[in-house]
Amino acid sequence: MTSKQSLCIATVILAFAVIFGAFAAHALKPILAEIGKADVFDTAVRYHFYHGFALLFVGILLEKKETKFLKMAANAFLIGILLFCGSLYCLALTGITKMGMVAPIGGVSFIIGWFLCAYSIYKS
Repeated sequence: MTSKQSLCIATVILAFAVIFGAFAAHALKPILAEIGKADVFDTAVRYHFYHGFALLFVGILLEKKETKFLKMAANAFLIGILLFCGSLYCLALTGITKMGMVAPIGGVSFIIGWFLCAYSIYKS
């Protein structure tokens, strides 16, 4: 992933984090509270934001020096957002508990992304 791609994707991801958070706080609040999944949705939004900013951070680093490890980190963060946050959103909205089994794969992707960032910074 290039710097420009990372920055563009990050800003869109962050916009959706705001949309999902607002939607949950207003339109979905009573539904999520009734089914007891407000905390699951909140966790998804929180990690969506954290790793959207991580992707933005990597995009800025890529502008300074493009390395294969930073590119891999950007991809890891994107995969983590899709798998971790996506599975939690799906779990909260549908109640399909098997979706929870996908979340750890996304979580591992987040961890890999952070270690790839650290390694890239260390090597530069």
